[in-house]
Amino acid sequence: MRGLTIALPKGRLFERSLQVVEASGLHFHAARGDSRRLMFADEHSGSRMILVKPVDVVTYVEHGAADVGIVGEDVLYESGVDVLEPLTLPFGHCRIVVAGAPERHSANLRLATNLRVATKYPRLTRDYFARRGLSAELIALSGSVELGPAIGLADLLVDVVDTGRTLRENGLVEIETILRCSACVIVNRASQVVKSESVNTLVEEIETSIQRSNVAI
Repeated sequence: MRGLTIALPKGRLFERSLQVVEASGLHFHAARGDSRRLMFADEHSGSRMILVKPVDVVTYVEHGAADVGIVGEDVLYESGVDVLEPLTLPFGHCRIVVAGAPERHSANLRLATNLRVATKYPRLTRDYFARRGLSAELIALSGSVELGPAIGLADLLVDVVDTGRTLRENGLVEIETILRCSACVIVNRASQVVKSESVNTLVEEIETSIQRSNVAI
């Protein structure tokens, strides 16, 4: 596993992502104690870890600035990047759902006209409605998507949920699940060729550590 650059996401996936990477034999302990640094080295292997926003993990890996990354599948599939996904991880579980006011739950969306849909996932949302032959105007929001249907900005929303509590607290219900997601390992296509031994060893060690000890579940 020599000479790899590994991109890990800031936020809710970071601690568990770091656990599985360190269980593979790499060591980036300093990352837990320094909130300002963005790059950490494992001197024994010559590998390094970079800490970036989740949405940027896929960009660093696709363009080869990082050989390997860990990211949520929701971010991966929304991005449409050209990377390899050799391993799904047992944490970061969530769902991307269509939701709206209770009366929308039983309504036939095919009969609806001028549907407006608030979302942080325009690519996945567009694909979902196109597959069903439905026309919808997408309203891109970067946060608090639940407010869209709640105050009349949109008829529906498409967003990621875990327990669904936020939807319920805003008077909304789930209509359909578009995608079930978890965290995953992604690999740059060129790195898989040029650094195949190191990349394959890292992926295999992560998989073995999960199977052996249920790490990070």
